[in-house]
Formats: sequence, C-alpha cells, structure tokens
Amino acid sequence: MNTDITASVKPEYPVVDRNPPFTKTVANFNTLDYLRLFTITGISVTVGYLSGIKPNIRGPSMVTGGLIGVMGGFMYAYQNSAGRLMGFFPNDGEVERYKKA
Repeated sequence: MNTDITASVKPEYPVVDRNPPFTKTVANFNTLDYLRLFTITGISVTVGYLSGIKPNIRGPSMVTGGLIGVMGGFMYAYQNSAGRLMGFFPNDGEVERYKKA
C-alpha cells in the first residue's frame, strides 16, 4: 500500500520543500499559526477549568485541558506550516522568503 500523499494529490501551489524537516516547519510558523495555537490552548484551559467544578478538581482538570490544547494547537499550526512549505496551502510569503535564500 502506497502511503505517500504526493502520489495521489498534487500540490496546487509552488513547492518550497517537498519533505520539510521539523525545525524548518516550526521556524516557518507565522502569526496566524501562533494565534491559532494560543487560542486553542486558551479555550482548552477554560473548558478544563469548567469541567472540574463538580468534583472540585479545577486545578488538575485545567492543567490537563491546557496540555491537550497546547498539543492540539501545535499540531494544527505544524500542519498548516508544513502544508504551505509543501505547496498544499497558499504560500506566497514562503515562496518569496525562500526564493531569496
């Protein structure tokens, strides 16, 4: 079974890096990626706090919600950043930035 996504779906935008490494993908985070990460984290902390009211375990519930939010927000931002580098999402900024290098 072929699990290579590029075999079935072709990028719609210019490809900056077909297989970007972790460090390049994280370095490519833009303001919107960070905004999404912090928004998802903030919502998760709030939901965790509110879900711990009845048994009175607000603190641990809030920390757990925050950890889930950080991981989810980071993965969402990473997916968007990698998608831009691989040409699956609009990437005008990345094309300009890496064309100079």
